[in-house]
Amino acid sequence: MRAARKSPSKSKSKPQSSAARVRAHRAKMKKQGMRLVQMWVPDVRSPKVRAELRRQARNIANAPDHEEVMRFIESLYVDWQ
Repeated sequence: MRAARKSPSKSKSKPQSSAARVRAHRAKMKKQGMRLVQMWVPDVRSPKVRAELRRQARNIANAPDHEEVMRFIESLYVDWQ
């Protein structure tokens, strides 16, 4: 069984660069009403970040107003399901 042949126009076209593909994808998304948002978030794989998170959790756990702090934190939680 033979493999299907590619159309001549596609086999001779120059492959798109990754930058061109990204530009095309972003243009498509923008046309669909989307907006690109980029942000930096803590890298929880970093030992330094993990140590800081543990420090903050200990501070909350040992706070005299621990219950009030936990109620506040839980009030910020949103169940998206």
